[in-house]
Amino acid sequence: MMQALADRIDRQLSAEVQPPVTQFAARLADESGASAVLFYGSNLRTGSLEGVLDYYVLLPGEQRERIWPRVSYREWEHAGEVLRAKIATMAMGTFAEAARGELLDTTIWARFVQPSALVWSRDEHARAAAVSAISGAAQCAARLAVALGPPRGTAEEYWRALFRATYQAEFRVEKPGREDSILQVNAVHFDGLLPLALDAQGIAYANEAGQIAPQMAEVERKRVLAWWKRRRRMGKPLNILRLVKASTTFDGAARYAAWKIERHTGVPVEVTPWREKHPVLAAPGVLFSLWRERRKRDA
Repeated sequence: MMQALADRIDRQLSAEVQPPVTQFAARLADESGASAVLFYGSNLRTGSLEGVLDYYVLLPGEQRERIWPRVSYREWEHAGEVLRAKIATMAMGTFAEAARGELLDTTIWARFVQPSALVWSRDEHARAAAVSAISGAAQCAARLAVALGPPRGTAEEYWRALFRATYQAEFRVEKPGREDSILQVNAVHFDGLLPLALDAQGIAYANEAGQIAPQMAEVERKRVLAWWKRRRRMGKPLNILRLVKASTTFDGAARYAAWKIERHTGVPVEVTPWREKHPVLAAPGVLFSLWRERRKRDA
């Protein structure tokens, strides 16, 4: 049963991406000594190289930071274009634990039950470790989905219950109905995934005419909901801790912010060495310059 899910995850992680995405991943892996690099987000779905490419770089060995992942920003000039990437870095072992739901984190399994692509791996062992971790994310998410969802319903209803709960638990500003858009744009990815993940968990279910009725014992359901209650309670505090950490350790934060400001306002921001080194301290001056420039334009 677990092999069927792993085979499906392996195929999904082999999704075709544009060559520059893979080349950028190889550069990041070389810089960091990575075991594997995952690519995810809207650019995976659209195939676009515009905006910011999202990568997870998974390292061998022990986790280096207590508050993870480490976030950074890189730019790479390629074929006359500037490619931009936001990179999250953490240890493969910690990523796998989080994906299986063994840690308090809610972000890894909720994010990686959604589509991703394994765009670089050091060897077959590293690839197998990544496939196993993503399979763990699917199983963890499916277990909670059927505990939160109705006694009987479509797979989409269970996934919707899951994403509605995880978005509410995290410190995000999301429009109502965000879970619907995730399911709509990734319909092929989620088609048939829930039964395979339940099979891998050993959770029995009836499946008739597109309606799934999980046979989860009440004691097990209560255990899963208690597991979730603790993680839901910690969701926002953990996200705030990560935001606080990122405000002082986000490598490339000044360049990332300058690009975002120019993209959204049309006002270029000079990234001086001082602003590069002290992005938080530089923020008030940048905002004042932006306000002054916009007033000039409006006048």
